[in-house]
Amino acid sequence: MEVSSLVAGKLLEIKAVKLQPEKPFTWASGWKSPIYCDNRKTLSYPAVRSLIKIELARMVMEKYPDVEAIAGVATGAIAQGALVAEELGLPFVYIRSSKKDHGMENLVEGYLEEGKKVVVIEDLISTGGSSLKAVQAIREEKKCNVLGMVAIFTYGFPLAEEQFSKAGVELTTLSNYEAIIEKALSINYIPESALPTLREWRKDPSHWNAE
Repeated sequence: MEVSSLVAGKLLEIKAVKLQPEKPFTWASGWKSPIYCDNRKTLSYPAVRSLIKIELARMVMEKYPDVEAIAGVATGAIAQGALVAEELGLPFVYIRSSKKDHGMENLVEGYLEEGKKVVVIEDLISTGGSSLKAVQAIREEKKCNVLGMVAIFTYGFPLAEEQFSKAGVELTTLSNYEAIIEKALSINYIPESALPTLREWRKDPSHWNAE
């Protein structure tokens, strides 16, 4: 079984991902969405937590064997990043969403030597904005070389793909929106009649209307 399908199945099983085409969720951005993803739930299930840690670590070493440090994006990927760094025996730092307003006013927390080769761990990719701000912080504050970003899940929005391309950041994920839909269909989590709605939403989520 492909990793993307295996991880998709686990995310659905523990309800880290929920699909409700008929009763959409409202995201913090105000967008209406037929899907909701909370990968922090994976930390509460030891077998799933271990699977994700091992697969993220494997992906990092396969794609970036010369990596020298791991960085996690706050807050969702702090734990995931620390687990990967522990698995690989590498230094770990995390990136805040905004600078502290006191003390050293750090964006990057932890010790990271300038010029190191870093892989950034993220839990979820939506538009890519906050994830790429983290990359920028590592590049600018620590003068480090970001080899790429590895994440658990992406919605696969065209906007995100465009943003990552512009920023020159390679993104690799364990699973994705298409894998979730395929797995949900195969286990009868959703009916085939829900497919047009789910695919339409992904094309233009900011203007999608559930009606």
